[in-house]
Amino acid sequence: MTENAPALLTVEGLRKAYPGVVANDDVSFTVAEGEVHALLGENGAGKSTLVKMIYGLVRPDAGRMTLRGAPYEPQEPRAARASGVAMVFQHFSLFDALNVAENIALGMENPPVLRELAQRIRDVSEAYGLPLDPDRMVGNLSAGERQRVEIIRCLLQDPKLLIMDEPTSVLTPQEVEILFKTLRKLSAEGTAILYISHKLEEIRTLCDSATILRLGKVIESCNPREKSARELAEMMVGQTLHVPERAAREFGDVVLEVSGLSMTPATPFGTVLKDISFSVRSGEVLGIGGVAGNGQDELLSALSGETRGSGTEVRVNGTPVGALGPNERRRLAILAAPEERLGHAAAPDMSLTENALLTGAIRENLTNRGFLDWKAVRGFAERVIEAFDVRTPGPGNAARALSGGNLQKFVVGREVLQRPDVLIVNQPTWGVDASAAAAIRQSLLDLTTEGAAVIVISQDLDELMEISDQFAVLNEGRLSAPRPAQGLTVEEIGLMMGGAHDMEVVA
Repeated sequence: MTENAPALLTVEGLRKAYPGVVANDDVSFTVAEGEVHALLGENGAGKSTLVKMIYGLVRPDAGRMTLRGAPYEPQEPRAARASGVAMVFQHFSLFDALNVAENIALGMENPPVLRELAQRIRDVSEAYGLPLDPDRMVGNLSAGERQRVEIIRCLLQDPKLLIMDEPTSVLTPQEVEILFKTLRKLSAEGTAILYISHKLEEIRTLCDSATILRLGKVIESCNPREKSARELAEMMVGQTLHVPERAAREFGDVVLEVSGLSMTPATPFGTVLKDISFSVRSGEVLGIGGVAGNGQDELLSALSGETRGSGTEVRVNGTPVGALGPNERRRLAILAAPEERLGHAAAPDMSLTENALLTGAIRENLTNRGFLDWKAVRGFAERVIEAFDVRTPGPGNAARALSGGNLQKFVVGREVLQRPDVLIVNQPTWGVDASAAAAIRQSLLDLTTEGAAVIVISQDLDELMEISDQFAVLNEGRLSAPRPAQGLTVEEIGLMMGGAHDMEVVA
C-alpha cells in the first residue's frame, strides 16, 4: 500500500440488530486504496454481518457507506459487484459436476462465450500466479484449486475492493505463500483487500492495518505488524489469553485400532480410502493433517459408523465395530464431530435443544420408557452452552441463527461432554476465534487425561503440533505412517500434505 493513499471505502455508524442481539453497533472505519485491512474479532463479534452489509447481502438499520467518495448503498450483491466490490466466501459455492469455466460463467452477469472465457481464465490466472485449467471438472480439484476458481471469478470482475473470509483455512503452507503473493500483487495495483482470519500470524505478515470488533463495536484500530499475535488475541477478547496446557500422562493400552481400511466413497467426487492402518492408545492424540479433499470426510465417516465396512477393519478395545452404525458405536462411547457443522453435524432449522438430542440421546439418557425427556434434553443443551461459552439467546435458538464459530463450539462441546472413550473430530476449531480455539483444544487434552483416545483431523498445522502426540498425513486416500509430532517442522509437514510420501520415512 502506498503512503497516504486516498480512501476507497468509508463506513460510518453502521448498525444492524436482530431479535435478541445487536450484531453491529455504530461501526466506523476506512479502507484505503491498495490497503490490506484486517477485520478481527472473536466469534459473534459482528464481522460476518458487517461484510454482508458491505457486499449487499444485508441492509443496515442505520449508518452510511461511501465508495470512492460517492454514497454506497448496495441493495443486493449484484449491485455491489457492479460498484467494484467482490467477495470470496469461506464456504465455496461451486458445482462439482461442472468444469471451471462453466462455474465461473454462472457467477457473471453477462458471461462471454465459453471459449473466450476459457482464454480469459488462463490469462488472468497466469498473470496472478494462480494457474487454472478452465476445462477441468471442479469435482476433481483440490481445496486450494477450488479457492483459485473463486478468486479468479472475482478478479475477472476487476474489483476495487476484494473481501476475503478465512481464505487460508484449507490451504497448505506452500499454497498460503502463493495466495499472499497474489494478494500483494493486487494491493500494489491499487485493489483494497478486506481480510478476515483467525490466524493472527498471517494477519501480522500480510495486513497493513486492522479494525478490531468486540460484541458488535469497534474496540481499537492498529498496525498489526506492531503487535504480537497474543496481543491481538487479547485485544479481541478483552482478557488474558489462555494457552492450552498438556497435563503429564502416560499412554495406556490401544483403544482404537484400524487395519487395512479401504472404502469406496458414497459420492462420485469423494476420495477412495486405500489400505489405512493406525492405532491410538488411551490418553493419546493422533493428529491427521492433509489438504481438504484427500479423504478426511470419508475417514471420519468410516470411524463414526456413517459408512460401514465388513466388521474387522475397525476395532475398539479389541471388539470389531466396523459393521456397526453410529448409534451402536455411540453406545460403545465412540463419538464424532464432522467438519460440515451446518447440515451434517447440526440440523439448521432445529433448535440447539433438538440438536443436542440428535447425538446425545443414548449416552445422556434423554429418553424415558420410549418418550423423550425434554427437560433432560434442554438441560444437556444448556450445559453445552455454558461449558463452551456458546453465544446464543438460549437453547431454543435455531442452529442456523448462530455464527459459524459459536455453532462449532456447540457441536464439539456436545460430543466432549458425553465422555467418549474415542473421539474423532474434523476441523475442531474451523472459523473459531483464538480464545475459543484454545478452549476447544484444552477440552480435547482434558479428555485424554481421563483416558480417552482422540483423533484430530485438521488443516491447521499449528493446532496439530500443539496438541498431537502422533502425527500422520492423508493424501489421495492414503495415510502416512504415524510419527511422533515432537520435532517435526512445518516445512516437512507441508511437503507431506502436498503428497511427498518419501517424507514419511525421514527421521
